Amino acid sequence: MVTFSPAQVCVKVGTAGKSKCSLPAGNMFVRAFLAGAYIAMGAALATVGSTGVADFLGAGIAQFILGALFPIGLILVVLTGAELFTGDAMFAPMAILQGHTGLKGLIYLWVVVYIGNLVGSLFMAYVMANGPFVSYATGTAVVTAFGTRAIGIATAKVSYAGIGGIWSVFLKGILCNWLVCLALFLGLAADEVISKIVAIWFPIMAFVATGFEHCVANMYFIPAGILTNMVAGTADTNLLNWGTMWTNNIIWSTLGNIVGAVIFMAIIYYYCYKSEICALCEAK
Repeated sequence: MVTFSPAQVCVKVGTAGKSKCSLPAGNMFVRAFLAGAYIAMGAALATVGSTGVADFLGAGIAQFILGALFPIGLILVVLTGAELFTGDAMFAPMAILQGHTGLKGLIYLWVVVYIGNLVGSLFMAYVMANGPFVSYATGTAVVTAFGTRAIGIATAKVSYAGIGGIWSVFLKGILCNWLVCLALFLGLAADEVISKIVAIWFPIMAFVATGFEHCVANMYFIPAGILTNMVAGTADTNLLNWGTMWTNNIIWSTLGNIVGAVIFMAIIYYYCYKSEICALCEAK
């Protein structure tokens, strides 16, 4: 197994960011749609796998299982070359710092990928809310235990009230994407599949189990709860709805995710290894 130094990984991040910013919009959107769907697949598995666990093994073990199952989503994203907004929040700024692209390229990448991730997430939310989260055994739709769990997760994610709630989501967003980008960074430090999977799994498990907020995952978690609740009618729609999805979570988790990627990964790592990065770029 070959491992790369932090400076070498920074160069790889910048080069990848340059490539991402130059993708045609249609190609970029399809890759982003796939990434949204893949993250949702991990989130759906985590929802199902953690259902009922807290009642028998406690809340901590339930969170650990949620975290242990979720990373399949990012593993699929990385190994298939899909485009994820939270990762691109590190890749594009690093490309700018290394002089590979400009602010226009960053905005282009972020906007197209964000929309594509949202569409892919909503697609999976619809599939789950009309599939495993409901049962038609009696001829009419009845919410399953998995669906009830999905509604509970969604309700918790929009239950941030006031300035304190917004600040909480923002801070959780920072820490979330710091770990997500560390997972991507560590994945790039390895050159074979098993090592990449292991490198990705630990930081992603940590962010999910700890309860941090990931905007793309929430593009699935919250709609899945909203759509399932349309069948069940068991949650307060004054709290869980399409408006609170944005105002109580996704706007602020997105901003936190950007700060986590741009400041705590791209800028800090470029600062730490600038001389080595410049030397490696000149040697190419």
